[in-house]
Amino acid sequence: MATAAPSRSFLQVAATEEAVAPPLRVVQIEGLVVLKIIKHCTEFSPALVTGQLLGLDVGSVLEVTNCFPFPMREEDEEIEADGANYQLEMMRCLREVNVDNNTVGWYQSTLLGSFQTVELIETFMNYQENIRRCVCIIYDPSKSNQGVLALKALKLSDSFMELYRNNDFNGEKLREKNLTWVDIFEEIPIKVSNSALVSAFMTELEPDSPVTQSDYDRLQLSTNPFMERNMEFLIECMDDLSMEQQKVQFYYRNLSRQQAQQQTWLQKRRSENMARKAAGEEPLPEEDPSNPIFKPLPEPSRLDSFLITNQVSNYCNQINSVAGQSFSRLYLMKALHE
Repeated sequence: MATAAPSRSFLQVAATEEAVAPPLRVVQIEGLVVLKIIKHCTEFSPALVTGQLLGLDVGSVLEVTNCFPFPMREEDEEIEADGANYQLEMMRCLREVNVDNNTVGWYQSTLLGSFQTVELIETFMNYQENIRRCVCIIYDPSKSNQGVLALKALKLSDSFMELYRNNDFNGEKLREKNLTWVDIFEEIPIKVSNSALVSAFMTELEPDSPVTQSDYDRLQLSTNPFMERNMEFLIECMDDLSMEQQKVQFYYRNLSRQQAQQQTWLQKRRSENMARKAAGEEPLPEEDPSNPIFKPLPEPSRLDSFLITNQVSNYCNQINSVAGQSFSRLYLMKALHE
């Protein structure tokens, strides 16, 4: 006779489900949330703003159903404390009116895609302490002015978070984990979702003319301001990257000098030990920890260079995209004139 399977408690089942949770595949955002993010970021542009994302973590989908903006942050500690109290009070009010108040991440604005900073990584790590899976929604108002919805969802890769917790960003650890600059962030596909009632209302509001103002904006031939800002930021990043490379070169140059000094000292000590041995005396140790030439040199972190390389790649992609679109418009206008 078959025996019945042992029953498990709800907590045991929940723990098992959490342990085998599927990887995050898509971020599903309500259309109203997208409008709130765009409105908040555009109103304060070019200043950078942030806000809280609320929703549910359902399997491989992270649903974002609501959001609210943070007040402008200042350096004053009292103002920062007021901002934290504001966040808690907002979530309490949302809970009282039966609105989703589960934190699933945050959103922030950026200028020409310059968001890949150490501050963003630190914020991710702080969220990860309390939230198993969270994302950051990045919105770029300056790029959206070019006729593209510059909205993306990011998360840190698991391999990068492991290295960041251990603060191991030297060359040996990076080679061991096979981690490169492209493995810091993972971009998650975004899916905008609307209820059937909202979709029907949007259909009623749709104009009879299929051409909108945004379609005309895409035909603007002047892209000089956008290109110039990207080139300025790209030049600054290249200067910063050159400085980071000089730090690494300076480290290896000092390391080579130290190894040469160690070999010279070791040969001298061995010669001295041979003389002491011939005189019947005990040899001296071949290593002297008190000698400064045996003190290990601190290797510079590669994190800053990785982030700067990410920024350089981002600016290059933006310049390539805008330049390609500009050439297409110019050829189109040439054909129309002919």
